[in-house]
Amino acid sequence: MTPEEAWFDREAGHLVRPYAITGGRTESGRTEYSLITLVVTADPRVDTTRLAPEPAAILGMCRERPLAVAEIAARLDLPVSVVKVLLGDLADTSLIITRAPVPLAEVPDLALVQAVIDGVRNL
Repeated sequence: MTPEEAWFDREAGHLVRPYAITGGRTESGRTEYSLITLVVTADPRVDTTRLAPEPAAILGMCRERPLAVAEIAARLDLPVSVVKVLLGDLADTSLIITRAPVPLAEVPDLALVQAVIDGVRNL
């Protein structure tokens, strides 16, 4: 068995990879990332040659248009928790800009909506 085969399982994929990518960290210092937080590269001209492959890939993907955290994770085929750690590192070095999702308006009470409908029908 070659060393490459020892770290790859056909059904599970690469073994230990997420742990290795984050240096064993399971959380970033930032907790504001949700699945729909938008991420864009702060400076599209930034040199990524000295970065690890995954952070460089994130910057490359987010150069043209903002992407959601969930979309980045899907494109990289990595767990969202790993992507959040990587995004925290990129944000700490000011390489990305993030935008939190806009909170949805509160849903009106169903009784109030029904009363408005009934009032309109009575006109």
